[in-house]
Amino acid sequence: MRAVVCRALGPPGVLRLEDIDPPAMGPGRVRIAIRAAGVNFPDILMVAGGYQHKPPLPFVPGMEAAGEVIEVAADAKSWRPGDKVIVRVRPGAFAEQAVVTPDRLLPMPSGYSFVQGAAFIVGNVTAYHALVDRGRLRAGETVLIHGASGGVGMAAVRLAKLLGAKVIATGGDDGKLAAVKAAGADHVINVATGGFRDQVKALTGGAGADVIYDPVGGDVFDESLRCINWGGRLLVVGFAAGRIPEIPANYPLLKGCAVIGLRAGEHARRDPDAGRRNVETLLRHAEAGELAPHVHDVLPLARAAEALRMLVDRQVVGKLVLSVP
Repeated sequence: MRAVVCRALGPPGVLRLEDIDPPAMGPGRVRIAIRAAGVNFPDILMVAGGYQHKPPLPFVPGMEAAGEVIEVAADAKSWRPGDKVIVRVRPGAFAEQAVVTPDRLLPMPSGYSFVQGAAFIVGNVTAYHALVDRGRLRAGETVLIHGASGGVGMAAVRLAKLLGAKVIATGGDDGKLAAVKAAGADHVINVATGGFRDQVKALTGGAGADVIYDPVGGDVFDESLRCINWGGRLLVVGFAAGRIPEIPANYPLLKGCAVIGLRAGEHARRDPDAGRRNVETLLRHAEAGELAPHVHDVLPLARAAEALRMLVDRQVVGKLVLSVP
């Protein structure tokens, strides 16, 4: 099969499209013909060797995909050839085939294309775990979502509106923020023209945001502590800015706020029942047409390195997807 292979850690340019042996079947396994694969910021970190999970070299990147079941082991009868599925892998999505256990598959929401299915699970699971499990976001509260035009940011905007929250979204480009506004944000702030603290304070009557969703880190995290409400929750989602910030302990003391870390994948591994409930909730929203992913573009599998560079250069609104013929 054809697959995008990482044989040495580094920037996206280290990736090569190669012909390799398909993954072997085994007891309790299901083989999937992958039709589309989602591209995520952790893919960049994994290729560079900077992610929490470090697969041994060589490996095939990619964390999410969608495709069709083509082979089922005798003891894995929960799926049938021809079933359209969403695939969760760690890693292995940037390829023509994947072999997984049945619990790594989800039914494709009705009406979804393979492209939409490949863009669904990572962003939405991260946003749900952050806002619901860790942030305890309630209807009527104000949530400040940073990096809102990215994959996890756009998912958080849509989900926060479903939860009944008031959404303030930040980004660095007016064109991208227009798409975020169209996705449901109540207010958008272009941080390229200055900070956001004063605007957040003004939009909340001086109180500040109840929940802050931060996949950016760096200076954005520092300023977020200055516009969080009493009893607020600052969610540490990631560090796209590159700098891992430090927490001045006087802010949690004076504001009675909490700084809360999260790892959606690890949460599901440690508490499979909770992880399954979250996914079932998201699938119900998808079936109702409430969580359709925003797909920026679809590139062929051979352009995987280019797709990762587009994420690095912040050229993407929502999700990029690789098509697999």
